[in-house]
Amino acid sequence: MNRLFIEIHMTKPAVEFEVFDDEFRLIYRPRDDTSWVHERFARGDDLVVKGTFHLTLRDLVEDGAVGENPASGDDIVWVDDDRLVFAIATAEGEYFRFKPEILGFDTPVLLHRDTRPHWKWFSAERNVSILRVIQSLDLERIVIGGSDPDAIPISEYERLLNQFPTPHELRRYVQARVGTVVRQYAESAVDAEALLNAYVDKRTTATVPDLEKPFRQFDIAKYAFALDRLQAMLANEAGTSEAQWQLEIVEIILLLNPRYIKAFTEVRLLDTDNSTWRRIDILLVDASGNVDVIEIKKPMGKPIMLPARYRDHHLPMRDLVGAMGQVTHYLRYLNRWGLRGEDYLTKLLGADLPAGFRIQITNPLGIVIMGRCNTLSEVERREFEVLRRDSKGIVDIITYDDLLARLQAVLDQLRCGPALSAAPATLQAD
Repeated sequence: MNRLFIEIHMTKPAVEFEVFDDEFRLIYRPRDDTSWVHERFARGDDLVVKGTFHLTLRDLVEDGAVGENPASGDDIVWVDDDRLVFAIATAEGEYFRFKPEILGFDTPVLLHRDTRPHWKWFSAERNVSILRVIQSLDLERIVIGGSDPDAIPISEYERLLNQFPTPHELRRYVQARVGTVVRQYAESAVDAEALLNAYVDKRTTATVPDLEKPFRQFDIAKYAFALDRLQAMLANEAGTSEAQWQLEIVEIILLLNPRYIKAFTEVRLLDTDNSTWRRIDILLVDASGNVDVIEIKKPMGKPIMLPARYRDHHLPMRDLVGAMGQVTHYLRYLNRWGLRGEDYLTKLLGADLPAGFRIQITNPLGIVIMGRCNTLSEVERREFEVLRRDSKGIVDIITYDDLLARLQAVLDQLRCGPALSAAPATLQAD
């Protein structure tokens, strides 16, 4: 029986992939015919495609594309362009596992069955193997797609591909490294580092890591407990001693100010003016060893500003003026104590601090916590803010309503989700 051969010339990619039964296959179409490939195999040489796939005659499962047209009853054989088909991965559950010799390394690589990759999933420009770059991170295995715990989601893998360095980016990087040295000695009209950063920013998309997620429910419970406790204390402050009140408020301050790692009560310090010893109610120590002073007074239902006016202005409550003065004196004593004070406090407090930790007295700040501001009029609130901002940098004044508001704000943010979000690209006017 005679058969009619019809040759079809169509532009097709040099590399494609297909799934055939339980095999994941690579289709390779050489630029010329396939004879030179067979010559390589005859010499015992591998065929390296896109710098990624190491193919041999053992992997070849189809040579050429000659076959009958299944859609026609005629005896017509359709001859496609020359192609070689290689089995490069085999089925394993929901995945295809690549043959190690195909990729040139032993780290297992699994590709989910539902993926439909193209050659750019595996090879970057200039024949760079993307999988080999990932393998250089010394992973136990590389899993793309699917529900396995260590699988890279398809969307994230495609984002990685879009951000993979291009030859232009690599040239920018080299230029920036050279420019960093040269600019120390000579002025350059080209800021290579800025050009590199601009190019990378244009190509990459920043993602917000949600580091709080595993701990969010715990944090919500923690801040909710602190808020409930503070509200209960304010509702029944007469039933709490001054010493207990201070200890509990300090715990809330440490919770809201993570930079502080420890609070010490009844700390002795030297008044060098009068050659006598004083006692600070509470001394705060931050993670760098710097100390600050905090003064805590029960609110007793008192507003922070007096309703009466003096020459058209509201004045702060007398207790606030006294507390600010007291804290200012403590700060002065600490600053004048200097290195001798650092040595003394380090020795005195060192047992309750990390090994080798040293106390430092470097322009300490004061914090005063007292009074309420929820009943202030608009004018009183504005004048209180003037007082607070004028004294900021030396003494920070915090009311109990400020503490309530801060705890509530932290809780609201935790319940909303991540603290950091990407800004919208544009803001539309109403």
